[in-house]
Amino acid sequence: MASETADRTAASSGEMVSDNPASAYSPLGSSGEVLLVFLKLGLSCFGGPIAHIGYFREEFVVRRRWLDEKAYVDLVALCQFLPGPASSQVGFSIGLMRAGYTGGLAAWTGFTLPSAILLVLFAYGAASLSGTVGSGLLHGLKLVAVAIVSQAVWGMARTLCPDRERASIAVLAALIILFSTSSVAQIGAIVFGALAGLWLCRGAEPTAGGHVVMPVSRTTGFIALLVFFTLLGGLPILRNLWVVPGLALFEAFYRSGALVFGGGHVVLPLLREAFVGPGWISDNTFLAGYGAAQAVPGPLFTFAAYLGTVVSTSPHGVPGAALGLVGIFLPGILILLGTLPFWDTLRKRANAQAIMRGVNAAVVGLLGAALYSPVWTSSVNTPGDFGVALVGFVLLTVWRAPPLLVVIASALGGVTLARANG
Repeated sequence: MASETADRTAASSGEMVSDNPASAYSPLGSSGEVLLVFLKLGLSCFGGPIAHIGYFREEFVVRRRWLDEKAYVDLVALCQFLPGPASSQVGFSIGLMRAGYTGGLAAWTGFTLPSAILLVLFAYGAASLSGTVGSGLLHGLKLVAVAIVSQAVWGMARTLCPDRERASIAVLAALIILFSTSSVAQIGAIVFGALAGLWLCRGAEPTAGGHVVMPVSRTTGFIALLVFFTLLGGLPILRNLWVVPGLALFEAFYRSGALVFGGGHVVLPLLREAFVGPGWISDNTFLAGYGAAQAVPGPLFTFAAYLGTVVSTSPHGVPGAALGLVGIFLPGILILLGTLPFWDTLRKRANAQAIMRGVNAAVVGLLGAALYSPVWTSSVNTPGDFGVALVGFVLLTVWRAPPLLVVIASALGGVTLARANG
């Protein structure tokens, strides 16, 4: 009994209790408990990935003490290092730590489902919006995207590009996107950032952190990595060789989720390339949904549920939404499971951290290019449009207003402009 208590205490504090994380792990709670906690967070977590990480810290480190500060910081560092939705990966990891694989699934379900349902309902309701009020409301949601993405570029640039080297990487990555007509420009910009970071960003000291016990063995990690890269490389080939309903849609979501570094907003240019480029959805419909995604709690990646609902290819509707959610979240979960057993060693390597500094800087450039096109060019057409977007940006960055308030203000601004011009 004393040994079991010691093991549980060590696990909850985030310390390694064995050389094999899987054998050292002992569940501390139930998946039902995890589901209820994350369902509450899924209904109340507004503000984007950084805010979500703050909510998680308050809930699991301060209030419930499921893990300590040191372990939590290390977990956040891992999820920011990897591609995928960082806040959802942190949540999945906490559920995994608390109640095993079913706990991880429960955490993802509880945190994701509320916003996904709301966006599916919006997708069905948006088609009925017509007339001056309806068009103004949709245009206001597009202007929300201008304010939100501007804030993301501003904040990420200050954090991820604090020196000349990384600022230069960001600018060159943006130029690659702006002046390239290739469909793989985003991938090229990320690869450029990794190589440039390895060359230019090795000066900083590797960061230290705590240890996290997870029920993931090295064998499971290798399998997860194998599945991740097999799907990433194999799905584009299969979609060209095998015409199966939903395969092209799943591949587009999976590819977008696998290549996202630096936060949820970075998925915008990747999803636009994957869905607007082939003509599956219009720019206006895309940006209206992106604006609506700012008004709901939970992860921004649930934007995939909206896209899966309104996309013109088959399947769409609720099946398309479900396919979109699985497709966009799956790569982030696989790469997380594949990295957890090796993270303690990897995070200490200076070259790995230098590569990620360069990738993060390139991500800032990629998002900056997306701010210009399509966000700005398809939304800001008049001085009034610019005024609404500017008010939203100031509310977010200076007044620290909640995104929901900015969505409401921009929607009302769009309706006002539509009536004035109508």
